[in-house]
Amino acid sequence: MDKTFNPHNIEQEIYKNWEDSGQFKPSGEGEPYCIMIPPPNVTGSLHMGHAFQQTIMDSLTRYKRMCGNNTLWQVGTDHAGIATQMVVERKLAAENQPTRKEMGRDAFIEKIWDWKAESGNTITNQMRRLGTSVDWDRERFTMDDGLSNAVQEVFVQLYSEDLIYRGKRLVNWDPKLHTAISDLEVENKDKKGHMWHFRYPLADGVKTSDGKDYLIVATTRPETVLGDTGVAVN
Repeated sequence: MDKTFNPHNIEQEIYKNWEDSGQFKPSGEGEPYCIMIPPPNVTGSLHMGHAFQQTIMDSLTRYKRMCGNNTLWQVGTDHAGIATQMVVERKLAAENQPTRKEMGRDAFIEKIWDWKAESGNTITNQMRRLGTSVDWDRERFTMDDGLSNAVQEVFVQLYSEDLIYRGKRLVNWDPKLHTAISDLEVENKDKKGHMWHFRYPLADGVKTSDGKDYLIVATTRPETVLGDTGVAVN
């Protein structure tokens, strides 16, 4: 007998039997109960936060399944487009392969899908090791045919019903990738700046309410002065 307990062979065999025998599929009977898994980004692997939340969802799903509910735990992964692009571009550079511009759009998209298959398998294997009772036959990816259209339809519907709103936020532009990126993908650095003040004379002798014949536009970036002036005048 081994001195320490090794769950590797026992757990994997039991889980495979569960999956092959369809233990995680909805029964088709009883009151419906469904949990949609927050889809992890396909660019990486699961961390302790995923393990924690999936343990909670698995406990609820198994409890409702034993209560006789028609239970579904829907599984899927998210595309994380810009992050995936960066990961694949770094991988190509490390392997001394052509850049995305050199190989062209179609060939680069093929590389993206290759990476998705490789990374996605890592995530699903981790979930199987955790023993998650998801219905693997219903596994989805956010770039699957028809799924993107469904997501867009739901967002438009929620917006029309005033359940979500479009916030006014700064947009981060990546001059290398030539695309907008989220705040999560930006490394912020504090920098001591300077405030520039530009005085613009008013035309045709017009004066402000306090008697000045000019307007002052202030900015921390003088290279944006034309845009700042347009906003001020507007």
